[in-house]
Amino acid sequence: MEDVIRVKDQFYVLATSSLADDRTRVLKYGETFSVFSRLGDIESLGLGEQGLYHQGTRYLSRLVLRLGGKVPQLLRSTIQNDNASLTLDMMNPDMHRGGHLILPRGSVHLFRAKFLWQDVCYDKLRLANFSLEPIKTSISLEFAADYADIFQVRGTKRERTGDLLPTVVENDCVVLSYQGLDGQFRSTRLRFSPMPAQISQNAVTFAADLEPKQETSIYITTSCEQQKARRSIVGFEQAMSEALRRSEQVRLQFCRINTSDRRFNSWLSRSEADLHMMINGNPEGAYPYAGVPWFNTVFGRDGILTAMECLWAAPWIARSVLKYLAGTQASEIIPDQEAEPGKILHEMRHGEMANLKEVPFGRYYGSVDATPLFVMLAGAYLESSGDLPFVKDIWPNILAALDWMDVYGDADGDGFVEYQAKGRKGLVQQGWKDSHDSVFHQDGSLASPPIALCEVQAYVYGARKAAARIASRLDLFELSGRFDREAEVLRERFEIQFWDEELGLYVLALDGRKKPCRVHSSNAGHCLWTGIASREAASRLSKTLLSESLFCGWGIRTIGSGEVRYNPMSYHNGSVWPHDNAIIASGLARYGHKQEALQVLGGLFDAGTFMDLNRLPELFCGFHRRSDWEGPTLYPVACSPQAWAAGSPYLLLQACLGITIHPAEQVVELCSPQLPDAIDQIELTNLRVGDFSIDFRLQREGSETTLDVLRADGAIKVDLHK
Repeated sequence: MEDVIRVKDQFYVLATSSLADDRTRVLKYGETFSVFSRLGDIESLGLGEQGLYHQGTRYLSRLVLRLGGKVPQLLRSTIQNDNASLTLDMMNPDMHRGGHLILPRGSVHLFRAKFLWQDVCYDKLRLANFSLEPIKTSISLEFAADYADIFQVRGTKRERTGDLLPTVVENDCVVLSYQGLDGQFRSTRLRFSPMPAQISQNAVTFAADLEPKQETSIYITTSCEQQKARRSIVGFEQAMSEALRRSEQVRLQFCRINTSDRRFNSWLSRSEADLHMMINGNPEGAYPYAGVPWFNTVFGRDGILTAMECLWAAPWIARSVLKYLAGTQASEIIPDQEAEPGKILHEMRHGEMANLKEVPFGRYYGSVDATPLFVMLAGAYLESSGDLPFVKDIWPNILAALDWMDVYGDADGDGFVEYQAKGRKGLVQQGWKDSHDSVFHQDGSLASPPIALCEVQAYVYGARKAAARIASRLDLFELSGRFDREAEVLRERFEIQFWDEELGLYVLALDGRKKPCRVHSSNAGHCLWTGIASREAASRLSKTLLSESLFCGWGIRTIGSGEVRYNPMSYHNGSVWPHDNAIIASGLARYGHKQEALQVLGGLFDAGTFMDLNRLPELFCGFHRRSDWEGPTLYPVACSPQAWAAGSPYLLLQACLGITIHPAEQVVELCSPQLPDAIDQIELTNLRVGDFSIDFRLQREGSETTLDVLRADGAIKVDLHK
């Protein structure tokens, strides 16, 4: 089958069919995630991504359930609102023997519940006989494990693989094993209760003899194990209780948001649950993994931007992100890893191919923007939380990041930070749009390196301003003044070199010859977010970004529809990315363009209402919005859930409500708050202000927005500026 969308880079996903044809169900806990069919099975269907994965390896590649030898009929398949479990209702189809109907459909109800907890997939099957007669039927499960590396699943070919070892069959247990070329022993242990009537190397069968209205339950645990290390596994009910308790602990740390619109609440609730899922169980603490299925691991840029999006509602995420990235900051030059002293991590992988360096992403630093974004996040976290002792601890890391920008990021000394791939296998493009054809000139020709992206200069500006504020808090006033001056010099140079009056926005990039890439791109909108744009440019830019070429009705496209390389079905050249739009909306609000920010929020909210589970995916296609009854077109291999997409509603709301936290003064500032068109009232509960919290409600009354404080710790107050 030909690919629907082909991305030519070596490490990009090759799509073989549309997700719209085969909706999947995703669960994640820590380093383990699963992609199931809507029946809760694992089959080689659709994109071929279904499976149970742990640390970048597929531990279960097949799990197929049959009821009486037949595929059960699906009644309902739902990921719960908290993302903790998948529940299904099914029934038997008509069953015949010798041409005679022996069991009418709907006689047996099959309830199935699945969840993940501490490297184990739990599966409960409950059968109930709703017929008037005793029945004799069976439940069978077929299973297999291919131990494919996630990069193999994504389409990368390998010359050699490790060895599948002989399967071990016990009374109530089957163990599948693999000896990897990296020396790692991996095994999948399936344990069944009660003991199956039949058990073999790839299947089990349970007899189900039920009287009328009688029920019976079957439990399966599938544990992902390494290095022949076995541990005790708790039962289904205890594991579920512990998983729910942990999920509730995380939920209680978030600011709760409730509005007058049920659909808006569903959209927000799914985003919150997705953020919980991307954090829960991660050994790095509250560091959100990037996305399932392709990026269930630490990504520097993704973690930073997700933390920035949620900073006002969950500042503790930023602390975890900063701590981990400071601890993994590069300290030496390693070209194949794109590592240089002071540089911040791009991604971390633990699979066999990464361990063997068949792919360079075991510990990889190939992003030009994670380093200035790290400094920006440190400054924003300090302002939002007041946590000066922690920021003081990572101050040497902040200085090292700033040194990287000056020494390695700006190798030619022109004042702009550029990138050029140094490794043999890694990413060619190292901004957030990192597909090979994402940076180009007006005629469609690809830009030659080293490349200076417009948004990267904006991030560097933001980083220097953030460093100046931190230095001031540390009483390093001379250093603070220096960083401020450097930021202003950059801003002036940037305005001269990057602004294009004819286009009405900042050019996408400067190539290696300092020739501008005169392309309408969403990248320019990020320049509003950090404040590097002049007031005059911001006014022009706001109109350009919301023009028909860039704004498709659902959101702002990555590339304008009039560009040579525009393709609404591409990964980066015409699609819509929620996080990209949220950053732009935040920038629009920064310059007072609240109505434009509301327009962006409204488009993404409308898109979310058409999505499965009301979940914003990593991206979707940039086709123009046709009507209010047709949803956006899905991108076939988008991660869903995806962390910075889930964080987008938080940044969008902050932009429109104008929320700023001042912990030292114990003040929540609301600057010209504007409620989205869909809602008349919004209530925020447990909004943290330093060590305290507050609850308040905003209400639309005619053209005004009114404030009602419901509860406040201590002397916290809300300043409403209209």
